Amino acid sequence: MDISAYKAFLAVAELGTFSKAAESLFITQPAISKRIALLEDQLGSKLFDRIGKRVILNQAGKALLPIAARILQDMKESQRVINNLNGQVNGDLSLVTSHHIGLRRLPDTLKLFAESYPQVRLDLAFMDSENACQEIEQGNFELGVVTLPLSKPKRLSLIPLWKDPLTIAVAADHPLVKVAENTNTAINISELAKYRAILPAIGTYTRSVIEKPVIQKQRSLDVILETNYLETIRMMVAIGLGWSALPKAMLGNDLVAIEVNGLHIERTLGIVQHANRSLSNAGQAFIELLVEAKK
Repeated sequence: MDISAYKAFLAVAELGTFSKAAESLFITQPAISKRIALLEDQLGSKLFDRIGKRVILNQAGKALLPIAARILQDMKESQRVINNLNGQVNGDLSLVTSHHIGLRRLPDTLKLFAESYPQVRLDLAFMDSENACQEIEQGNFELGVVTLPLSKPKRLSLIPLWKDPLTIAVAADHPLVKVAENTNTAINISELAKYRAILPAIGTYTRSVIEKPVIQKQRSLDVILETNYLETIRMMVAIGLGWSALPKAMLGNDLVAIEVNGLHIERTLGIVQHANRSLSNAGQAFIELLVEAKK
């Protein structure tokens, strides 16, 4: 079995051209063409249709796609199992996290991990928590440190680490500040809903955490802007474009926290791994550092 041919097949299937696939694998285009031709010869069938400059999977290619992905994941799993037998912490660790967690929760642990296990090559990627969970389900990453989903997917194992309370925040000159000062108490959700909101995109875990308790008492919100980067949301709130729900750690002198009657918003941050795949020694060591740092 030529594993390099399956890697080439998956790269072409994903990127749609031989040239982009070659670039992603750091090989020449003739080399990737040769690998695809070899695989097609071994299987006795063409796998792609050529349409202009693009190539798309034909029926045989579509049938092979999940099998090829599983073969490569099984090879990674085999390598992890064998590497674990020596008890050493080395090899590769593929880790995915969100930008917010990567910036605010992981730097110290990443630094300590790199110092403690210099023989581990860390492959670190940043993406939305939802995409990260999908990537781990597909076996593309070993671990994720993300906002945990509200309901546990069947193929994922979750380790909660941090409770992350969210606070309604506005700019210092936002009208809600005067509303709160005039009442001398928490405002009502109906009052909050009168003003424009800036929230993470629909379908994200954080958006669900924010909207669920509000929508239960208020039919709709006037959401004028959506972005998945909390740092960007914070900036837009600070210049007065609307209110949002932000982690307490992100508040500062340019933002005012608004208390809302009956509104308690909290998300859970933690570790995600595939439920049916073994952890490498490096992955286990990283989890231990995170759990210890939480104490």
